[in-house]
Parts: sequence; C-alpha cells; structure tokens
Amino acid sequence: MANEEECRAALDLIRTRLGAVDPERFADHVVERTIVCRVPDLGLAWRSRIHAGGLDPFEITADTGDGQVRVTVGSDDLVALAKDELHAGRAWATGRLKIEASFRDLLRLRRLL
Repeated sequence: MANEEECRAALDLIRTRLGAVDPERFADHVVERTIVCRVPDLGLAWRSRIHAGGLDPFEITADTGDGQVRVTVGSDDLVALAKDELHAGRAWATGRLKIEASFRDLLRLRRLL
C-alpha cells in the first residue's frame, strides 16, 4: 500500500502532466470544476479545481462529497496511474478507478486522458 507522500507525489505528477497539454486543446475540453480524489485505503481525500488555466494544487480535505467530479482509487492504483503503469480506461472498466461526474464532464475528461 502506497503512503500519503507517494499519493501526493502521484497527484502532483498528474497535475504536471495535465499542465503539459497544449493550452488551447486543454481550454477546449475543460470547464471549471472542483475535483475530489478519495483514497479509501488511506482514509484520505484531496481537493483541487480544474479550469481553463490548468489544475490547481491538491489539498487534503475532510469533505469528500463536495466535488463536482469525484474520483475514488486505491493508493497503489493512484501511483500506478500517475506513472502510466495502469491505463485509466482499464482501471475504470475493472472497478479499480471510480469516477462520479455528470455525463458531459465524463466526456470532457475522456478527451484529455
């Protein structure tokens, strides 16, 4: 099981990777949303905000239900996703990654992955 520091590093890596996407392409597919990433095996959740300018830094939150996009993933899977050792589509299809969002938001996110 990955620890809190490894998960934070994984979230930072994902944030950096999204920052490398062409700004025009990114802005075309993103609307402002709050994102909560829950890691149940650690009992932790991080909150961020995605917008046309990028993804804000993740901060630990106690309110895991306040995000417009809610992601639930195990600590090891989060690290594997960040390192491209696990494909997001495969993780979602097998239940290792759960995403709660509106249908439109899911389509937008899919274009970025």
